[in-house]
Amino acid sequence: MRDSARHPSHTRRDALKTGLAVILASHVAPAFVRGEEEAAAAEAILGEGDHRYRCIHDWGMANLPAKHGYGNASHGVTIDRDGLVYVSHQGGPDSIFVFDPDGKFVRSLAPIDKGSGHGIDLRHENGEDFLYLSPADPKKTFHKMNLKGELVWEKGKQDFIVESDKYTEKSPYRPTNTSFTPDGGFHLGDGYGNHCIVQYDKDGKYLRTIGGKGKADGQFETPHGQWLDDRDGVPKLAVCDRANARLQWFDMEGNHLRTQDGFLFPADIDIRGDIMVVPDLHCRVTLLDKDNNVITHLGGQGDFEAWKTKALAGFKMRSQRDQWLPGRFIHPHDACFDSDGNIFVAEWVVSGRVTKLERII
Repeated sequence: MRDSARHPSHTRRDALKTGLAVILASHVAPAFVRGEEEAAAAEAILGEGDHRYRCIHDWGMANLPAKHGYGNASHGVTIDRDGLVYVSHQGGPDSIFVFDPDGKFVRSLAPIDKGSGHGIDLRHENGEDFLYLSPADPKKTFHKMNLKGELVWEKGKQDFIVESDKYTEKSPYRPTNTSFTPDGGFHLGDGYGNHCIVQYDKDGKYLRTIGGKGKADGQFETPHGQWLDDRDGVPKLAVCDRANARLQWFDMEGNHLRTQDGFLFPADIDIRGDIMVVPDLHCRVTLLDKDNNVITHLGGQGDFEAWKTKALAGFKMRSQRDQWLPGRFIHPHDACFDSDGNIFVAEWVVSGRVTKLERII
């Protein structure tokens, strides 16, 4: 995901409209069918009050080079200090595509043998940006690399077995996302594996393992994403306890503080100022204020329940582009703010999709 102080100003909109017919398979570039109806396609406006956004689906997709594609899904999105947008995915070549602020393709990085297109998080450290990649693949390592794609270090399941008493040879291991602590340390969520959060200090030394599988406070059913929440001046770890349909908060020593229900299938978190964004895999993106009250559900307008029921029916719609509608989400998997308050959303859909929610001022 992201580092909140790293984005330069950029406001120009990508010209790509919704209403596109796309045929995309893994490792194959998108083929767009263009016509007069595309040029006339309406832009959906989402949100309310001071939180209104112009919805630009398939941002940057038309600019992918030949033989570049998101494959079975786009998974993560983050932005560096120069405003470049990094999208992790399950296609190729490589597992990350990089775009400039206007959606122009810049490069790809992270070979498939290292990346696998799941969690991507970025931090500025000592004058340089670094990516932390969480593969959601038991055969691959959780690792840190620079923006050139050069490996800094990596950790695999054997490291977890040595470090934590909650891991054995039989323990599942499929890390999903990373978040960062104020002192330079980090948390790794083993969301698809051991249902826990593993905490490290600034030197990469193991500190503790938080949680474990269950429904009680302090336990998780798929802690898929997390982020540092210091909006009230006190740093806390906010966790998307996805399959339990809730968020949980912990102090920096791993002690449970509070639980908040009211979500559907929360996947990840980003924060800008007092606003928290929570992409929900079940068809919407939620904004929360400083007191964690819901501001709005982006994509939750109109007959949302009917849309959600249709989209979740066997998860078939994720591969049925002809069923997708402007202003509606299928499966938001990650989201992050840029410096202007725009939101980029990556979805778990076949062919992949990144939507830019352009803030209306």
